[in-house]
Amino acid sequence: MIRMVLAVTCGGVIGTLLRFAISTWVSTQWPRQFYLATLAVNLIGCLLIGYLYATFLLRPEISPELRGALIIGFLGALTTFSSFSLDALRLLESGQIAIAFGYLACSVLGGLLAAWVGLALARL
Repeated sequence: MIRMVLAVTCGGVIGTLLRFAISTWVSTQWPRQFYLATLAVNLIGCLLIGYLYATFLLRPEISPELRGALIIGFLGALTTFSSFSLDALRLLESGQIAIAFGYLACSVLGGLLAAWVGLALARL
């Protein structure tokens, strides 16, 4: 268990630093388009999680620690949107169409609503 914790921690540190670097670079290049940094890490994360997921399915000998470091740690720190996208894709692939669209709608609309409520609470 301690090996997994250390692996996830190391992956998380690297993902966090990469997210910070990308955000800093994008904000200096395009200061008015602040959202491009988030879009960039989300798209990169989605690409990587799809690639890694397929690789891990084809190569079961890859250690659980490396899987955890890359998926949970690195991509989890870089973006949680990649996990959300993979979950939705897996639901669609397994034929759970209604659940997938419900999950998508609840995640996006619920996330916006939760952010708005948090903002409203902070303004009280």
